[in-house]
Amino acid sequence: MKEVNSAIIMIIVLALFISCKDDTAIDDSKIRTRYFNLEKYGWKTREHTQKVDRISFKAAEVPVAYYILNNKGNDNLFEIDSIEKANNSERIIEFNFSDDEEKDLLNQEFTGMEYDDAVKYMSFSINKDFYVVTSKKDTIPCSGIVFERSFKVAPIHKLLLFFGNIKPKDKIQLIYNDQLFGKGILKFKFEQPIIRAEL
Repeated sequence: MKEVNSAIIMIIVLALFISCKDDTAIDDSKIRTRYFNLEKYGWKTREHTQKVDRISFKAAEVPVAYYILNNKGNDNLFEIDSIEKANNSERIIEFNFSDDEEKDLLNQEFTGMEYDDAVKYMSFSINKDFYVVTSKKDTIPCSGIVFERSFKVAPIHKLLLFFGNIKPKDKIQLIYNDQLFGKGILKFKFEQPIIRAEL
């Protein structure tokens, strides 16, 4: 009888131990703290601006975690953390175009093409105009873009540029060979590595 009671007690203790382990697995406070610190310091790197004639070109790197959190929310931070780790060699650069006089830069006076053609170029072809050079002198083409349309409400046009296969600690330089406005080659050097959640 004592052996049966001892076995039952051992099973109960083991069950409690396993359930306590599961409770710690649900604790996402470390991940939450990392993302809170990222937000506190600012998600983006320092913005780099170049001005040619009336047009300002601005570039800032944004952590992948920012966009994952925006799309998925923060209900399951373990999932966010896992997705971020799986994509830690990806880089996202926010690139803005604006005119000093707040005119729409996709008008023919700036691009030399019909408005609809300029929108199509910005949406589907402009990725060929961007590439990144890493600190190890690797050249990485832009793997994709998202053109955030303002529909003439705001005087700024924003692109999200995606680059892959870049080591997290590599410094990068963004090269823009401007074919849309004909302003030539612009270089944006990101000396400071992007602030990341510690993976």
